[in-house]
Amino acid sequence: MSEFEQARSAAKQSSEQRKVRRPTGSRVRARNSLEAARKADSLKIPAARGLSVSRLQTSSSESSDQSLGKQVVFRRMSRQSAVRSVKVVPERIDLKVPPSDLVKTRCSWITLNTESFYVSFHDEEWGVPVHDDSKLFELLTLSEALAELNWPSILKKRDMFKKIFENFNPSSVAAFDEKKILLLKSSGGSLLSEQKLRAVVENAKQILKVIEEFGSFSNYCWRFVNHKPVINGFRYGRQVPVKTPKAEAMSRDMMQRGFRCVGPTIIYSFMQVAGIVNDHLLSCFRFHDCIESQDKNDSAK
Repeated sequence: MSEFEQARSAAKQSSEQRKVRRPTGSRVRARNSLEAARKADSLKIPAARGLSVSRLQTSSSESSDQSLGKQVVFRRMSRQSAVRSVKVVPERIDLKVPPSDLVKTRCSWITLNTESFYVSFHDEEWGVPVHDDSKLFELLTLSEALAELNWPSILKKRDMFKKIFENFNPSSVAAFDEKKILLLKSSGGSLLSEQKLRAVVENAKQILKVIEEFGSFSNYCWRFVNHKPVINGFRYGRQVPVKTPKAEAMSRDMMQRGFRCVGPTIIYSFMQVAGIVNDHLLSCFRFHDCIESQDKNDSAK
């Protein structure tokens, strides 16, 4: 081999070695800067912050550790909550007191927005067995007024009813003559229409006849249920009927005797308020109270 060929072969080998070597100097710095910029962009960190690659890696590892730590704590808390359940109760409430005493359960027609006088009517009067003739005459008259008014409106005007009908004394009301009736109508003192007003006067006359026959108006009314309240024990308000066969029987007998405005629906309302029928719901605290009230009346006899 000539000297020229030897020199050419050496130059070729030197060129191949330079191709294999890694870039140095400015090329290394340029490549590192490019890689750092790409990582910073992937982490959504502004380039202006100038974070180094090592700092980014440290921050990433720390956030991973924190996330892992939160998961471990959450799992521990979940296991603890699964093992122990804590009952949260309002402050200043004695848990020894039965819930029924804290909030009394009533019939569905009594709500949180019901006026206090109507709640008292439910708690103290509605469904309590009544055996007094004057009281039964009053409740019959108020039940007849349901054709024109509702219970809240009637109860608000109850004192006016008593004044007009002289405390519901059947003898006094039966003595109302035509002049008295027209006076009540013209003065506007009557809370009922003329038809209902005349019906009340006529019913008072019929009550006097019933008293002569049965000894009392109470005996007449209670004989339709064998002198014991009908205890229905409904669970839901929608189950309470508007009339029953017993109400229809009483209504039919009263109309035959000359009573007026005593349809089966009116009579069933009368039976409910007079305690002849106990239509308090099973969940209502008055359901058992009314039963005990009747038991006391039976023991007193």
